Amino acid sequence: MGKARLLVVEDDVDIANMLKIYFSGMQYDVEVAHRGRDALEKTKQSLPHLIVLDIMLPDIDGYEVCRNLRTSTRTSHIPVIFLTQKDERSDKLQGLELGADDYITKPFDIEELKLRVQGAIRRSERESLTDPRSGLPAGRLIEEQLRRIIRETSWALLDVRLNNFDAFKDVYGFVAGDDVLRFAAMMIGEVVDEFGTTSDFIGHAGGDNFIIITTNEAAPSIRQRLKERFATEVQSHYNFIDRQQGFIQVPKAEGGFEKAGFMTFSAGLVSPSSHSFADIREITELAADARRQDAATASAA
Repeated sequence: MGKARLLVVEDDVDIANMLKIYFSGMQYDVEVAHRGRDALEKTKQSLPHLIVLDIMLPDIDGYEVCRNLRTSTRTSHIPVIFLTQKDERSDKLQGLELGADDYITKPFDIEELKLRVQGAIRRSERESLTDPRSGLPAGRLIEEQLRRIIRETSWALLDVRLNNFDAFKDVYGFVAGDDVLRFAAMMIGEVVDEFGTTSDFIGHAGGDNFIIITTNEAAPSIRQRLKERFATEVQSHYNFIDRQQGFIQVPKAEGGFEKAGFMTFSAGLVSPSSHSFADIREITELAADARRQDAATASAA
């Protein structure tokens, strides 16, 4: 797994810098925002695994930031720890009612905050709420979304997978593979922002497999843009020699090498406008079939 990403939202520059230095030393990838709106923008750009959120901010307060996160399908799963000088019971209750996962009062013990951060991230992963590499919703949260949409009619689901990902990992290693997964998750978010809505859902179903739930109208554009952008931008993850020759040399178990092409996206699209679904398993199976057909068509071209 790569570094867990923390977003520290704190307008006190000294405290923000102290937390950045401390948690960076603990091998976290730390971003800092000094204003509430900046925090929401940074969260859109790259999903953090956890947010440490001060209540008293110069523009919108931490309660409003938390409310915004919890009402967006894309960010509702992110654990939030409130950090504040307030110690009133009513303030704590308000934070918890908005969906905060924990609450710590200034002045705080940095070791205690560390343990609370670690505990919240572990709970999220243990309960299959997020994938540890991408930070995207996983297992149970994906299943909840599938159970929601099966009762509705105006949705479309994209089953997206990275072709030749295993070959890439064999040559470049697991760390480089995790970098590709994070890149793919960020790019999917950007494309959904471009063509979809804040109500659209993005999940990481495991390994090299992602799920997007959007509208019938937006799905074809998202699908096309994802495939175009990924095919072009993923080349930056290959070294110069491989980019020049247009393929990689993958070692074979019995010795020698075989050629493998660059990674691409295949995407299967299903919706209730063209299928009827009896249960959520039918949704995922039909989407996977459509994705495999897309991959086969691309490889034959």
